[in-house]
Amino acid sequence: MTLERAAQGVVEAVVVYDGRLLLVDAQDGWGLPSGAPELAETPEATAARLVYELTGYLADGSTLLRPADARADTRSAVVCQLLSQDPSTQGRFTPEQLRWVPLAEAINSGLPETVRDYLEGHTPV
Repeated sequence: MTLERAAQGVVEAVVVYDGRLLLVDAQDGWGLPSGAPELAETPEATAARLVYELTGYLADGSTLLRPADARADTRSAVVCQLLSQDPSTQGRFTPEQLRWVPLAEAINSGLPETVRDYLEGHTPV
């Protein structure tokens, strides 16, 4: 991904912990923590920054999920490893605006195909 493309798109953070996915209260329901990258910021760094700024959780952006047709998607999804079990009070969202959803439930909640595919491969049976 070029820096120009990264600066134009949206990065979504996929934070999975203990069989659950972190969702935030979005304008149209519950969604992944997401936002725009800063200039010259990688999707992985953007995801980690967004998770902290929005939720107060420390996370690292470890794995960029690639869609089957990258040309058709201006959104990047990044798997993040949770580094703190409790959020700081610095996040924009209140605890009521954060939700940990079981992976099986999250798969059917309107997530992008790339994210659903990832979660299906990591859902405990």
